[in-house]
Amino acid sequence: MKLAIFNIGKILTGDIGAPVIAGDSIVVEGSRITAVGTSGALSDYDVTIDAGGMMAMPGLIDSHVHITFGDYTPRQKTVGFLESYTHGGVTTSISASEVHVPGRPKDPAGVKALAIAARKSFAHYRPGGMRVHAGSIILEPGLTDQDFADLAREGVWLAKAGFGAFATPYEYEPYVAMAKRQNMVTMVHTGGSSIPGSSGIWADHVLKMKADVSYHVNGGPIAMPDRDFPRLVNESEIAMQVCTAGNLRTTLLVADLLKKAGRYDRLLIATDTPTGSGIMPLGMLYTMSHLAALGGVEPEIAVAMATGNNAKTYRLNSGILAAGRDADIVLVDACLGGSQNDALAALKNGDIMGVGAVITDGVPRFVGRSRNTPETTRRAKVAQSRIPQTFSGEAH
Repeated sequence: MKLAIFNIGKILTGDIGAPVIAGDSIVVEGSRITAVGTSGALSDYDVTIDAGGMMAMPGLIDSHVHITFGDYTPRQKTVGFLESYTHGGVTTSISASEVHVPGRPKDPAGVKALAIAARKSFAHYRPGGMRVHAGSIILEPGLTDQDFADLAREGVWLAKAGFGAFATPYEYEPYVAMAKRQNMVTMVHTGGSSIPGSSGIWADHVLKMKADVSYHVNGGPIAMPDRDFPRLVNESEIAMQVCTAGNLRTTLLVADLLKKAGRYDRLLIATDTPTGSGIMPLGMLYTMSHLAALGGVEPEIAVAMATGNNAKTYRLNSGILAAGRDADIVLVDACLGGSQNDALAALKNGDIMGVGAVITDGVPRFVGRSRNTPETTRRAKVAQSRIPQTFSGEAH
């Protein structure tokens, strides 16, 4: 399908080095963006979308979602939560390990099977159009180099430290190293215990493990001591993920430390949901607004922290609006009836943005109305379609 979006008010690229670029249109062929900038003739497209002056940004990447199987969370006994997240602008979810699967296995063969099954189950299943990167091996005692080689051969590329049956978190270090030898992205739970049976993991543990991402570094939901945050900033290159279902004060502390270090590129926004904190379809938008309104982060940089920064850390082709990138695009605006007039001003004011359209994999999932955000001030619409589908959100 050939798709063109025109009459865009501002393009938020998701690239922290160049977060805003000039232009008023985005062109898509198949599942990839082919052009970002100013459009020519718009007659040779299957679908054209009039953005109505709204801003365009990459689809949000939630890099901390507790996937199980299907679009269901046993933690909250809720069906359809992933599809609901797309209505908050989330177009990609990354598994924080399938630890919430009831009765999940804890032996090496079992955790391997769980990760492989989750990876393969979501390989072609896209709830609401969302891309789900599932299958994160939970590091447990007894796993070997051969086990990680087996996992990599089956497509598993995520590994999670934090819920294994180790006597001390320091014992994760060789297992993280084994995962990294297979080019896996490695993550470590950071902060206090989140579920019965897990333990607190603080800066010294994280530094010894040498993982790629400090998961919910602000606390998931309990934060580590304040004195530990400067150590992670100054003694490592680890990506520091802040989550909505965590500690807001330490979220702002992390942002301030990274700002002073000139390393906003290391800050990732995620939700850490579903958890005991619940289902949060708009969680990414809330954390973006907290950082912009309370943390002194420019709103277009907050967008990059929720998109391009995650994409870089997790080696994804989405998260940035540029030719050749995955066509995951969201149209956003200030919410109708608020005090602000555009999406960036809304974030700066502490408001969430309204979502007016979501395109994933080059396909419009809805245009005009999100089920979960307030109505947008401006209105996106399908201007032309050769496909017998309205793409309307009116039925939500």
